[in-house]
Amino acid sequence: MSSTDLEQLEDWVGPLLARLEPKQRRQLARRVATTLRQNQRERIKAQENPDGSAYAPRKPQNRQKAGSIRRRGMFNKLRTAKYLRTRGTSDAAVAGFFGRVNRIVRVHQYGLHDNVDGDGPRVKYAERQLLGFSDADREAIQDALLEHLTTP
Repeated sequence: MSSTDLEQLEDWVGPLLARLEPKQRRQLARRVATTLRQNQRERIKAQENPDGSAYAPRKPQNRQKAGSIRRRGMFNKLRTAKYLRTRGTSDAAVAGFFGRVNRIVRVHQYGLHDNVDGDGPRVKYAERQLLGFSDADREAIQDALLEHLTTP
């Protein structure tokens, strides 16, 4: 989803949200944030970027002990509710990573350089977008808004 899509969504949603009471906006924001977290979690589980492309694979590991590499997908712990958190206020709905884990996510999100271990080698990580908007996310936001407005 491009920034123009987000602007169009904001233009469409803005007048509708202005009519709601702050309590109703908070409830809606929580619902939207929870929906976004679920969508992000499923995308991370599927190892996909927001545009639908697959994550860059891990680099081969040279380990002494056979079978020491976990052959699961990347970021399994990060997609749990402990790390992928939601916040909903009357002004915003947020699904993201907060605290210390945010550094790890930022390195992978933007493909930055970081140390492998505390004093290990410095490596450039491949870009793997853990967070981002897809077309399905935009539709989920619209559906949540319409359901909230039409529910008595």
